[in-house]
Amino acid sequence: MPGPTINEKFPNLQGSTQDSDSFDLYEHLGGSWGCIFMHPGDFTPVCTTELGAAANLADKFVARGVKLCGYSCNGAESHKEWIKDIKIVTGGDVTFPLFCDPDREHAVKLGVLDETNKDAKGLPMTVRAVFILKPDRTIALMMTYPASTGRNFDEIIRVIDSLQLTSNNKVATPANWKKGEDVIVNFPLTDKDADDFFGKDGYFIVEVPSEAGKDIPKHYLRYTNDPSA
Repeated sequence: MPGPTINEKFPNLQGSTQDSDSFDLYEHLGGSWGCIFMHPGDFTPVCTTELGAAANLADKFVARGVKLCGYSCNGAESHKEWIKDIKIVTGGDVTFPLFCDPDREHAVKLGVLDETNKDAKGLPMTVRAVFILKPDRTIALMMTYPASTGRNFDEIIRVIDSLQLTSNNKVATPANWKKGEDVIVNFPLTDKDADDFFGKDGYFIVEVPSEAGKDIPKHYLRYTNDPSA
């Protein structure tokens, strides 16, 4: 079944983690941004490196007001033993919740199962899905990777920077943007709007052939400084 998509509310995950039998995702998130990331299974090599990477970047997520929640289709005791391996292999302490879904109940509702990739019991495993949630628990961004490809957690941090910046400012971020670099003036703004919002000297227009010699109210490519820098 299809799962939730961008701008829809992410379902509450209620159940077990490695540390609790009564986990509630909404309570865990409170009023924070969230990063929920799925794993095909415990004691799998790529997932081990991913959880270690997330754990080693925990301070960067905290600095951005983002709470992590991992997710794997195994039980709490399995998670606890796996976390010991993750610590030895990566040096990362997994202190954030690792949600348990051994029956795939939540995975089915979220639409994250890969019927072509099954475990030893013949049960489908989850894809490497990532959901970035806004404080209102709606989905700001989704990423999906196959089981064979580990996620780039620096990229996850980068897109969180973009999402948080653009949710509070009238800007968008260009390809390969990194925090501190110039950003794009929001396309819906006319040049007059941009003058009022950024100041006439607060942005610059990129000259393009399609606009040459025309008197137009809105140039489509305009840059300004990163307002968070």
